[in-house]
Amino acid sequence: MVGDNSYARAGVDIAAGTRATELMAESVRSTYTREVMAGIGAFGGLFDAGALKGMESPVLVASTDGVGTKTKVAARLNRWDTIGQDLVNHCINDILVQGAQPLFFLDYIASSKLHPAQIAPVGGGVAAACKAAGCALLGRETAEMPGVYEPGELDLAGTIVGVVERSKVIDGSRIQPGDVILGLPSSGLHTNGYSLARQVLDGLDWNETLPELGETIGDALLHVHRSYLEPIRQLWAAEVDIRGMVHITGGGFQDNLPRILPDGVGTVIRRGTWPEPPIFSLIQRQGGIADDEMFHVFNMGLGMLVIVPREPVNQLDAALPDAAYVVGEIVAGNKQVILERA
Repeated sequence: MVGDNSYARAGVDIAAGTRATELMAESVRSTYTREVMAGIGAFGGLFDAGALKGMESPVLVASTDGVGTKTKVAARLNRWDTIGQDLVNHCINDILVQGAQPLFFLDYIASSKLHPAQIAPVGGGVAAACKAAGCALLGRETAEMPGVYEPGELDLAGTIVGVVERSKVIDGSRIQPGDVILGLPSSGLHTNGYSLARQVLDGLDWNETLPELGETIGDALLHVHRSYLEPIRQLWAAEVDIRGMVHITGGGFQDNLPRILPDGVGTVIRRGTWPEPPIFSLIQRQGGIADDEMFHVFNMGLGMLVIVPREPVNQLDAALPDAAYVVGEIVAGNKQVILERA
């Protein structure tokens, strides 16, 4: 006769999953906006789209992503409170470059065995980032999959849905030679390049404070992926003409910049016009990595590039209280990315 604990003996503990969900329920509900009609616990989240009636021609923008092998850094350090924030902020930035602002988010957390004390801070990080962005955490799935994931580790993915007026969609079509490239600083690696970073830094002590970093390697690697929602809102409020935006993620500068360039233009990026977080020089030195590859794998200290006309550049300091740098310009060309030293 099959007992009630047969599933647990097979590696799946339903009670642990329920407990993890209970621990995260309050933080999830804290993100609910007035549009949320049904959220956690429902088979499907319900979001009242009536607010979109006030828009002339609303366009929904959606994106799905994960945090890659940054989860292995969290596992090595047994610190789980940051990667949930990474996930949300990454997804916010991905739709922001097209002019969209977030409406709601859904996440997926899976591991070989659900440990509530591990899963809860991950989910809490997701909720905290959603709340900061005014984005409802509308749904969540937690899955226990023994044999698929390695013990002690987990996978994390999410989907975001946002909205933008059709007339305000940013697609890069108005970019032209003479425009300048404004760089907004990153907090570190964000969520890309961790397979290479882990490999070249593996033999070092990640818990020792290094003078060149001013912190431990572990701390430097777990800095939360920055959201650029607020600084971009500040530029919009100042009526800055944003002609294009680039979220520097997987593929670095060489792969991401061409995605928004129209035919007939290219870019020049001048290294030395912004401060690079020291974690990048440590990685480059330890791995003997060429400059071109560094820029192809990492964000090198710039998480978001904003392309604007040259004229209002002098006004940007007033619009942005945080640091921003003119790091390059748009030139005639064929979508090439030219890296120079200033």
